[in-house]
Amino acid sequence: MSPPSPDDFSLPSWAYTDAEFLELERERVFRPSWQVICHVSEIPKPGDYQCFDFIGESLFAIRGNDGEVRAFHNVCRHRASRLLDGPRGSCARRVICPYHAWSYDFEGKLASVGDRSAFPNLDIARESLAPVEMEIYAGFVFARVQRGGPSVAEMIAPYANEIATHEFEKLEPIGRVVLRPRTVNWKNVGDNYSDALHIPVAHPGLTRLFGATYRVESRDWIDRMSGDVSDKPSRNWAERAYQKFLPDAPNLAAGKRRSWVYFKLWPNFAFDVYPDQVDIMQWIPISPTQTLIREIGYARADERREMRVARYCNWRINRQVNAEDTVLIQRVQDGMASGSYKIGPLAAGEVALRRFGSRMRSLIPRCSDASPPASGWSRPAAAPSAT
Repeated sequence: MSPPSPDDFSLPSWAYTDAEFLELERERVFRPSWQVICHVSEIPKPGDYQCFDFIGESLFAIRGNDGEVRAFHNVCRHRASRLLDGPRGSCARRVICPYHAWSYDFEGKLASVGDRSAFPNLDIARESLAPVEMEIYAGFVFARVQRGGPSVAEMIAPYANEIATHEFEKLEPIGRVVLRPRTVNWKNVGDNYSDALHIPVAHPGLTRLFGATYRVESRDWIDRMSGDVSDKPSRNWAERAYQKFLPDAPNLAAGKRRSWVYFKLWPNFAFDVYPDQVDIMQWIPISPTQTLIREIGYARADERREMRVARYCNWRINRQVNAEDTVLIQRVQDGMASGSYKIGPLAAGEVALRRFGSRMRSLIPRCSDASPPASGWSRPAAAPSAT
């Protein structure tokens, strides 16, 4: 038997409760990470915008008069006031700051400052809104506040051909963004998402749907989990109706028309890809033990009665799955607070959890230590005073 490696074990429990660890995660994990603001279909007209608040930053994506989508920091260049409120909206002619009425065009350029004579030395051309690095992938608007690292397309590349068949560009929202607070660490949510071993134990509905077909695989920046919907009628009415009424999606290959596929993109974003719709989910850290789960569903226009029934049943099925997962992640978070637990063994097949832990240890090496560090561990030691 070979000696165990760090990848054979979970991250330590203290990394799920430690405030200093979260601060390092903000800088090393989240600031360089891609986050979804919206889908382009949600901002169809010039002046339409969507906001996204994340790790102390407020961002927004807006459609310009030229038809292009851009992303900016949601901060006025004058006195740092937040510009746009709420999750979404539309500006009539300009983005106007509610503090001093500085205004910007939809391309981010400063247009007016109220009393121009009060700023005799102001160079208007230098005071445009601060842009955010942005990438539109298959219709979804991704942004990140710190440059560097692979593009969204490079991260998704191992499954790009499969994702392309779902024609994300043609999706439209079938609801609004839902924010679900959870009293757990953000990694707890992601771990549960990539964990295949709990499916037959804790999700009886999914087990009835998938049988033994559920599987997980992992690539550099993306995980893929999937299960095939069984033809054996379930004893649960919603599952049975979904099996019966789910119509063919002609854009999908015959072997993919009854598959549920879950893609998790580093570090905290997921596409739940069904034959009938696509849901997205982000788990956003608020504190070491508080996370906001951000969700919204999208679908192609399809007025078939069978499709409407399938989407309703999908919602019923996943409402129960989400309720089960909420209980599970809380049980884990409660256990993380126990001094009796430090790290746990990972099964050989838990490839997604192994890859996630390995990347976290490379970014924050201290989490290779099973025992919690003393307070102040993340701050550099003070230099000795001269004598």
